[in-house]
Amino acid sequence: MFVFALAVVFKLISIQFIQGEEYRKLAEKRTVKDFDIEPNRGNVYSADGSLLATSIPKYDIRLDAVQAKQVVFDEHIGALADSLSVYKGKSSAYYKDIIRKARRNKNRYFLLARNISYSDYIRLRNFPLLNKGAIGGGLIVEQTTRREHPMGQIAARSIGYERIDSNGDTARAGIDGAFGEKYLRGVKGKRLKQKIGNGQWKPIADFDQVEPQDGYDVYTTIDVNIQDIAHHSLLKQLETYEAEHGCVVVMEVKTGEIKAIANLARTSKGTYYEKRNYAVYESHEPGSTFKVMAMMAALEDKVVDTSTVIDTKKGTKYFYGRTIGDSHHGGFGKISAARALEVSSNIGLATIVDDNYAKNPMKFINHIKRWKLNDSLDIPIQGEGIPNIPEPGKSNWSRNALPSMAYGYNLAITPLQTLTFYNAIANKGEMIKPRFIRAVKSFDKNVEVFEKQVLVDKICSDKTLLEIKDILKNIVIRGTGKNMYSETFSMAGKTGTARTDYANYEEWRKDRKYVSSFAGYFPADNPKYSCIVVIHKPSTKVGYYGADVTGPVFKRIAQKIYTDTPIIDDVKALDFNSKLVNEDYESYFDNVNKYKELMPSVVGMSAMDAIALLENLQVNVKVKLKGSGTVKSQSVDKHQKLKPNQTIVLEAS
Repeated sequence: MFVFALAVVFKLISIQFIQGEEYRKLAEKRTVKDFDIEPNRGNVYSADGSLLATSIPKYDIRLDAVQAKQVVFDEHIGALADSLSVYKGKSSAYYKDIIRKARRNKNRYFLLARNISYSDYIRLRNFPLLNKGAIGGGLIVEQTTRREHPMGQIAARSIGYERIDSNGDTARAGIDGAFGEKYLRGVKGKRLKQKIGNGQWKPIADFDQVEPQDGYDVYTTIDVNIQDIAHHSLLKQLETYEAEHGCVVVMEVKTGEIKAIANLARTSKGTYYEKRNYAVYESHEPGSTFKVMAMMAALEDKVVDTSTVIDTKKGTKYFYGRTIGDSHHGGFGKISAARALEVSSNIGLATIVDDNYAKNPMKFINHIKRWKLNDSLDIPIQGEGIPNIPEPGKSNWSRNALPSMAYGYNLAITPLQTLTFYNAIANKGEMIKPRFIRAVKSFDKNVEVFEKQVLVDKICSDKTLLEIKDILKNIVIRGTGKNMYSETFSMAGKTGTARTDYANYEEWRKDRKYVSSFAGYFPADNPKYSCIVVIHKPSTKVGYYGADVTGPVFKRIAQKIYTDTPIIDDVKALDFNSKLVNEDYESYFDNVNKYKELMPSVVGMSAMDAIALLENLQVNVKVKLKGSGTVKSQSVDKHQKLKPNQTIVLEAS
């Protein structure tokens, strides 16, 4: 027993003085440790400062019911219960009873309010007892943040997110994901907490050991008005044609700034939502929009000119044992090269390319490479699609590859790549990298500014550029896009219709699937914006040609941009003089002065002028409008005496 006692004493001394510090640290580590505090993620803004994505703080308010001294607890429990009753709606007695019960049960983590806003948090922390803080009153505050998108599902995929799962794996999408790690995320803080049992931890103090640093704000190039127009224009057409999915991108010609990007996919219930960023990631056969590239290569090499006659036969032609056909029944016969592009003749473009490049296909393919269409755009948004351009020596090359490429098959590029090329045509040949971000800021201070990046200084000669722009304009006037033509608003571009999922041709014939597209710019003579619309697998029962499916979306976007978001130009002169305007004014002025109490004749006047004239005579005016607005008849004859507040009915057509 004596030896055993000595051993116990020795062990106690060893623990106390030799190993004591180590054990004390271990005990403290198990009961007290630092927890990460997530910083507020930076905001994402549109070009005009509208909020696209923000982090909203949310708070859980708990009470360490044991922490306050008994005298303090007894003094304030009634007032705290009264305040909670007003805030949450139940009786004061109810809250007094459950808080006293929590103290009896030594509950050090009693929940008072969950997931409340910042304003409610400020209100609760000023309640009696809670206003004494963590040490004096037992207040426990836990903050979390939730990412919100004020515009809802509009551009949700392009704005994106950054999510970290329980395994620490990060999923990143869109702008939020691309710039999250470097700019938006911020720096975590530290807060010391003590374990209080059952896996629960409470803050030791009312302050953070290390304050978190909020993330920087990202200012995008997105224009919320144009984004809204693009989103709803695409949605309307997808619903009309019951299409599988589609995308729209609007780019500012001179800067390369992306003003709108919409990506919508159909759900099993027939509704649409932002599922994938198709404009960026989906590399597919572009179809007839690629014919512009083929024609430009031929014009640049001077193997044809716009007037060169091309025999498109009667709508079918054999190339190396394979038949190529045109959509127009009976064919177009012999037409000019320019007309072949205007009517989107597969045979015409395949003939031009095969006749002039079959012996040296790399001469044609090198144009594609010089235009960077064989490389990804290397934009910061993750998941960009990889282009696929065949060439001799590759597994996807055959004698039919070249004529197939001429009309947009046997190769793959993304919608954003196609748009970048068309934007270069509109931009006098300068090809610019698409830009989604203008600047990163800390409050109003620039952290980084993103400037225009030029990919190709000049894609072709001025002569080729003028010729191709003229053809693109004529496509809308008299070509495949003629249904889009408007006398009051000019547009230029190219329609596209391509088969998809046709590997098994017999199956495809039973259930035909297409990709419809339109790429171009507006206004045609002085382009401000370029735009591409791509819609996958529209219902063939409704329609599938690019001019019918995507053309109207392009037209609607172009016209609404100039209606809802007009461009403001400086007025260089105000001394504009019009004989017609002057004559109309003199006639109106004479009538105003001549007729004070008698009914004038307003037949032949515009309805707007007639209303103004008659309302000045203090009568009520009703207009039956059936046309452009010229008055055809009036209910009170000329020279009749008018009564105050008399009603005059005008018919205008």
